Amino acid sequence: MRLFRLLTVLITLVAPTAYADDLYQIEMILVRQNAVPAIVSRAAPEDWNAGAKPISPDSLRTPSLNGEVEKLTASNEYTVLLHKAWQQTLGEEATKVAISEGTEQFGQFPIEGTLSLKLGRFTDVDADFWVNQIDANGMVTASERLKQESHTKNGQLNFLDNGHLALLIKITSLTAPAPRPVPDEIPD
Repeated sequence: MRLFRLLTVLITLVAPTAYADDLYQIEMILVRQNAVPAIVSRAAPEDWNAGAKPISPDSLRTPSLNGEVEKLTASNEYTVLLHKAWQQTLGEEATKVAISEGTEQFGQFPIEGTLSLKLGRFTDVDADFWVNQIDANGMVTASERLKQESHTKNGQLNFLDNGHLALLIKITSLTAPAPRPVPDEIPD
């Protein structure tokens, strides 16, 4: 019986940590870097959301990175295209959300894209966004694309650079306890 308890404790210590689905706040800022020439790609596909679910209106939150947006806006180096914050559960299975901004015309938006998030030691982020130019007939005539994958550290503002477009993203746990402050002095 003692051996069984000891074995259970050892397995618990050695086994990889499983991450349960927890509630997180995600905040993202999509920017255009004005100093970098725009790269116009093929027009965004009609199935840009690829089956991803849109963010439900009741999960939207008030953004907290307004200070960063003000700094970016005050600078001539960046143009803020999109700023959103919402909460959702994250776990070991990737979840993909569709994000759009502007008036929909024939299933297309001026800004549209997907964000896939998978929780692990770091959060795996797969961002795929289109900034579209739509003509008077509602047809997409040109697009700029951000396609970027990254392993981001939770609780910190992360910068995903894709040349002329970039994404700032912060993923914060709403269920984990806040980290303890670092002491001014380390006791002997």
